[in-house]
Amino acid sequence: MTLRLFCPPPLALGAELMLPPQAAHHAVRVLRLRVGDALTLFDGQGAEYGAEIARVAPRAVTVRLLERRAVERESPLGFTLVQGLIAAERMDYVVQKAVELGASAIVPVSTARSVTRLEGARAQRRLEHWQQVIVASCEQCGRNRLARIDAPCELRQWLLQPSEAALRLLLAPEAGLPLGTLGAPDGSVEILVGPEGGFEAEEQAQALEAGFQATRLGPRVLRTETAGPAALAALNALWGDWR
Repeated sequence: MTLRLFCPPPLALGAELMLPPQAAHHAVRVLRLRVGDALTLFDGQGAEYGAEIARVAPRAVTVRLLERRAVERESPLGFTLVQGLIAAERMDYVVQKAVELGASAIVPVSTARSVTRLEGARAQRRLEHWQQVIVASCEQCGRNRLARIDAPCELRQWLLQPSEAALRLLLAPEAGLPLGTLGAPDGSVEILVGPEGGFEAEEQAQALEAGFQATRLGPRVLRTETAGPAALAALNALWGDWR
């Protein structure tokens, strides 16, 4: 497969530009690409560009953009995954898989039972790390638009914000409504997933008051890092681009 790399905008057909340092290192030092080798660049705004390496210098790699391809690989459902904060490696997994499965936005929320707490500079560092996870995931899965990830916030405050989602789903193992019995949404979907210990009763009540429907993903209790990606996969199969 041709190497795909994210390159910040703007990109323009026929232009020559230097790859960002990390991308240049991966292309030339890790994969051993040379002058004339092909690669694909995308700027996160919807298109991708066929390119070739034009020059390789000790501290810079220059590429030439040869072809613009208006390729869209976004899910038609416009998923937003609202994930209760969990341990670092598990949260990275959720972000990575959510991007692969088509989530257009990810919202990390702090809940009563969240073990992980992020504030100030630590929250900013983690946000920047997640943004890099999103870039790497888009490079791997072929998406040409970067998913948005919000700064961590309190669940209670987030639930007070207005929403334009056509369907809001609260994943709850004890819910009586199976996911497969819901009707197809006429618009975007928000999926709310709790942390390792789940939501407290008051949090669930607030989510239901905000318009969420409690639904379950079968008879087994899934780990928090499994539940969100499983719901995204199921919704893609039911109403999205897996049909």
